[in-house]
Amino acid sequence: MSETRSTTVLGAASAASAYALWGLFPLYFKAVAHVPAVEVLAHRIVWTLVLMAGVIALLRHWRRVAAVFTNRQLAGGLVLAAAVITVNWGVFIWAIAVGRVLESSLGYFINPLVSVVLGVVVLSERLRPLQWGAVALAAAGVGYQVVAVGVFPWVSLTLAVTFGVYGLIRKVITVDPTTGLFVETLVLAPVAAGYLVILAADGSGSMGPADWTTTALLLVSGPLTALPLLLFVTGAQRIRLSTLGLLQYIVPTGHFLLAVFAFGEAFTVHTLITFACVWAALGLYAVSAR
Repeated sequence: MSETRSTTVLGAASAASAYALWGLFPLYFKAVAHVPAVEVLAHRIVWTLVLMAGVIALLRHWRRVAAVFTNRQLAGGLVLAAAVITVNWGVFIWAIAVGRVLESSLGYFINPLVSVVLGVVVLSERLRPLQWGAVALAAAGVGYQVVAVGVFPWVSLTLAVTFGVYGLIRKVITVDPTTGLFVETLVLAPVAAGYLVILAADGSGSMGPADWTTTALLLVSGPLTALPLLLFVTGAQRIRLSTLGLLQYIVPTGHFLLAVFAFGEAFTVHTLITFACVWAALGLYAVSAR
């Protein structure tokens, strides 16, 4: 296997693994749905930072971290990435907690289309005619769902756009996944930690000896956040953004199945039609990639 093909295979495997883990995320966030979404988000940021600090120390990558802050372009890119992913995390956590998992699923169905458009417009990537057909078919399915529901899908569109932009930023900036994630959470940590301190001070925080199950669940948010993000960035840096975008369909498929079969959300004919169009598009893309 050539080095180029080996790199592509590693990238695709990493991205697919990240998406599979994200597809199961509603199970975790349902388990902490009794905790306010903003508090869950703050814990997620803080414990991810703690974990990544240990990884950076183990790998002795402190010089790489310092180098980021001496490069305005890298630092600015990671600050922007941190802001975008925070919005994505917050909306997603809230949507799962209030029983809008199908809307999350729709958002991540739309996200690959955003990634494909960004790849073509920003990175000048090219698609084959059949690949354009796959994109059009998926767009038709998603468009049908939006029109049929009759409500502006702000949750879905926010998730789609923010994660698409995050993927683009992390693809174009030259920083390794470990250092990048550490810096992103480092930027966010002061606000997140300050908020948790305020909650602890007035006794309204959810973490503590009164509920060890919740405490353990909040602590594990760090590893659950870091692992798929590291896999995602590893994949994003090794494969085309358009390919990355279409692999993304693994996530909404997982969310859709959990929403219908685990959480009992309504399964309508509109959702069925959208789902069928998306998987038909994936089949067409797979044929075109041969």
